[in-house]
Amino acid sequence: MAEPEQTRSRARAWAAQVDAARRRAGLMLPDGLAALAQRLRRVLSQWLLAEVAPGRLMPWLPVGFGLGIVLYFTANREPAWWAASALALAGIAAAFLARRSIVGLPLALGFAVVALGFATATLQTMRLAHPMLVYPNWSARVDGFVEAREERARSDRITVRVEHIDLRRHDPAPARLRVAVRKGTAPDVGSFVSFKAHLSPPLQPLRPGGYDFARDMYFQGIGASGYVLGKIAIVPAPHSSGLWLRAAGFVDALRETINRRIHALLPGDRGSIASALITGKRNAISEPVSQAFYISSLAHVLAISGYHMAVVAGIAFFFLRAGLALVPSFASRRPIKKWAAAGALLTAAFYLVLSGASVSTQRAFIMIAIVLIGVVLDRPALTFRTIAIAAFAVLLVAPQAIVHPSFQMSFAAALALIAAYQYGLPWRADADTSAAARAALWGGRELAGVALASLIAGLATTPYSAFHFHRLAPYGVLANLAAMPVISVWVMPMGILGVLTMPLGFDAVFWRLMGEGVDWMIAVVLWVAHLPGAVGHIHAFATGPLLLASAGLLLLCLLHSPLRWSGAALAFGACIWVLATPRPDVLIAGDGQAAAVRGPDGRLSILFHRRDSFALKEWLAADGDGRDIKDKSLRTGVACDAIGCIGHLADGRLVSFVTSIEAFNEDCRRAAVVVSPRQAQLPCAAKLIDRRTWRARGAIALRWSGDRFAETDARPVGYDRPWAHGPREKAAASAQSHRRAQDATPRTEDLEEGD
Repeated sequence: MAEPEQTRSRARAWAAQVDAARRRAGLMLPDGLAALAQRLRRVLSQWLLAEVAPGRLMPWLPVGFGLGIVLYFTANREPAWWAASALALAGIAAAFLARRSIVGLPLALGFAVVALGFATATLQTMRLAHPMLVYPNWSARVDGFVEAREERARSDRITVRVEHIDLRRHDPAPARLRVAVRKGTAPDVGSFVSFKAHLSPPLQPLRPGGYDFARDMYFQGIGASGYVLGKIAIVPAPHSSGLWLRAAGFVDALRETINRRIHALLPGDRGSIASALITGKRNAISEPVSQAFYISSLAHVLAISGYHMAVVAGIAFFFLRAGLALVPSFASRRPIKKWAAAGALLTAAFYLVLSGASVSTQRAFIMIAIVLIGVVLDRPALTFRTIAIAAFAVLLVAPQAIVHPSFQMSFAAALALIAAYQYGLPWRADADTSAAARAALWGGRELAGVALASLIAGLATTPYSAFHFHRLAPYGVLANLAAMPVISVWVMPMGILGVLTMPLGFDAVFWRLMGEGVDWMIAVVLWVAHLPGAVGHIHAFATGPLLLASAGLLLLCLLHSPLRWSGAALAFGACIWVLATPRPDVLIAGDGQAAAVRGPDGRLSILFHRRDSFALKEWLAADGDGRDIKDKSLRTGVACDAIGCIGHLADGRLVSFVTSIEAFNEDCRRAAVVVSPRQAQLPCAAKLIDRRTWRARGAIALRWSGDRFAETDARPVGYDRPWAHGPREKAAASAQSHRRAQDATPRTEDLEEGD
């Protein structure tokens, strides 16, 4: 006992010496403030100890895993798989060595899961490696198997597994490609087809920081996109398509049968929406109605998600359990609740297959499966552990899902709702007053629950909706309150009964009843979309505010002590950051065929564009501008002639778009910025964005910083990822530019076949 007492005496003496030194240096707090600081340290220590209690860190593991994946996607070049794997192994070893340390274990475990996420994304990219088209190809001959088909409002689209392709350039042949076909001409899944098509490389971001279509297509295994020239010929296959493709063909035929039956009874948008809810085929909805769903914050209804899975599984669970309960002798001797949960799980699995098994649907099924398995095992289902396991499962299978808006929004909404449930929702409190009892009897509590759940989910998903779609939904709660009860108790049950009775031929009445509910949905979204201020536009911002808002949401939901309110401070800081984000003064498309300039009125004017309305729509949306691309005000302050166009910046300086080489000499002297799809032959005094620049860097944004233009590139110098190779092909490109220009010109017969 003498040695510990001696150690404590030494510690007290050392502390006294430190205090004396602090007093001499003037660093010692007054006694009152020192007592307050000591109390704050004690309280914070208690809160921190509560947050690292056994079981509390488990929900943070998928957060660290996801952070590692996010770090992977921010890399400027592709990481080496062996380096990422070694880092993950080092993290695991560190966690094992620190397993007995109270402080070291959480830190080492956090580092380990971050490293594992980084390694998982790296290995997934290496596993999916496939060639991607580099240059456009006219009239490429393609033979292959149809793997998927999609119905859209104006055309159809098929994904083809290539067996043979005849490219007119020395490009790497893509293994899979996606092409548009004429409406109603898409072949069945599993068919072997032969056709000619115009193929293009996967679309690069339309602006710096914009959505990366090429990255999305890379992880889908698609190396090119385009459209079919002429007719598609269905020919005998050179070999068997394989078991997987035959199964996919069977499922697609089943989905198409249901889709056609629904459209035969419910034409137009009624049938398209009903089919979207049952089969997942949602691309045939007309543009006005589709936009109204987005504006009213009901677009989540059109995508098979956790809500649909919950409704289908819940209906199956209710009817199975109620049916088994009708046999008292059986129900008293068997665990009918567990049997009903197992039956609901099989029903959800069938719905997963029937709806096309998209990534968002797979994610929803995993979460529902965990809940139902929890019922079978007598475990609580609606917990943070449930969503943590679901997030781990999804990210292990598809780490690229973390950059998709569907993943971010669905998990944000689910996390916020589970947190609200865990902390105790107001309507869960027992009502003692007769007025409250009457309100509950008339469904007031349920309506309040729907409204509050919609508000919570809407607030949780707002940062992601603003980041990806540049819009807010001020009346989202109103639309959800008016439509969701009808969808839950009428539309979805009628759809399920329609599917079940379809083989017996008694489905027509259920589809028509479902159509009545769909009419109500359409009426609600159109009404909300036309309310004053229904469309809340917001300009684009960087990933920094989104990450800060995500951190705030995680702190608010996952922490249990008062420390969780620090998340609200982070969310507020993210809002300030978004509002302070500057907007670009000049935008240039990645193909050099379009440019826009911010004029004295603070809005964008289209300086020049050639068949690039898609990029213009994205630019206007990202600028928080609700104008249509045909609006005449987009040409305000722009003057054009035969050799180019001129626009004015807010300070009066000129921005020139040069379409003829002759204009370079004069415009380089007059303008502050010169943009051109051509390559300048002489030095230019202005800021020059010509063919050499946009070919190497993709889409470009310029912002005047007071003394120079700050440039932001979609493909920065040195950026080299599998879905966006660096300019190493450019040397060969410049050496053969004349031949490639001839190849890029469509032939007359190609144009005739595409008419």
